[in-house]
Amino acid sequence: MRVWRQLADFVQRHGGAALISVHDVKGSAPREAGTRMVVRPDGAFHGTIGGGQLEFRMLDIAREMLGAGRGPARIVDQALGPDLGQCCGGRVKILIETFDTRDMDDLAPLVEAEAGGGLFELECRVEEGRVRRDFASAVGDDRWTGWRETHGEVRTPVLLFGAGHVGRALVLSLAPLPFAVRWLDNRDDAFPAHLPPNAKAIRMWDPEAEIAEAGPHSLILVMTHDHPLDMAITAAALRRDFPYVGLIGSATKRARFEKRFRELGIPEETIRSLVCPIGLPGIEDKDPAIIAASVTVQLLQVREHGGVAQKFSPPAASNDT
Repeated sequence: MRVWRQLADFVQRHGGAALISVHDVKGSAPREAGTRMVVRPDGAFHGTIGGGQLEFRMLDIAREMLGAGRGPARIVDQALGPDLGQCCGGRVKILIETFDTRDMDDLAPLVEAEAGGGLFELECRVEEGRVRRDFASAVGDDRWTGWRETHGEVRTPVLLFGAGHVGRALVLSLAPLPFAVRWLDNRDDAFPAHLPPNAKAIRMWDPEAEIAEAGPHSLILVMTHDHPLDMAITAAALRRDFPYVGLIGSATKRARFEKRFRELGIPEETIRSLVCPIGLPGIEDKDPAIIAASVTVQLLQVREHGGVAQKFSPPAASNDT
């Protein structure tokens, strides 16, 4: 979640907002330190610190603080078991801050840093009851006392070749998740009028050049309207060492493609790494939304394991559409 953009937007539109942060965790808790949510004066919010009684109580406190106007930050030291009846059993410290239009100049560089992509670190300390944040220095300062926060997000790049039914469903499925989708098709009218913020539609002229220029951590999905084009793109992708190369299709399609890949001199181990059919085993429904959901889980598994593709046994069913 882009916390600072959301916070600045709430302040600008509603005159104020609260930031709730999981400041410290001991033992088991619903979310880790650094998890944040942003609250409007009317109680609407964006994000979550884990739900349940903990979140409800912190929202009540944030609304009370917003009702009193911009003021000092507050740390709530909360045991989860005896106080809230949550079975996690741990203990958390929650930092709650309030902001209004007087803070817009201070929020602007944080919004800009967040929009640049990647992670950045802030040095934080309390001054006159409020949290002051400065961009962390690589050199460091012995006089600084406080804590550090990490902000921003790292989006895993996805190259999605093909804007058919499954491609469209997959772009929607990936929309709220930490992926940056480069969506490619060689047809003029292939793409919908509106795209999610994390997707960019590209009229594809040279698919092999797209593969050549892709970053090494990119995840590749091939599902065009043309089997020879699928073949060329997949062969180019297999010649690179991507964490994941997925091809929509049946076991028969895979067998035909494998034969051609061997003729092209692609090593057997590399051919075996191809994910085809795509998606999780055991899900046989060919509805585009269901294929997309299955593939999304697969991509999340690859991302979670540090970019190491899991070699799933292909299901018996096809996902040709």
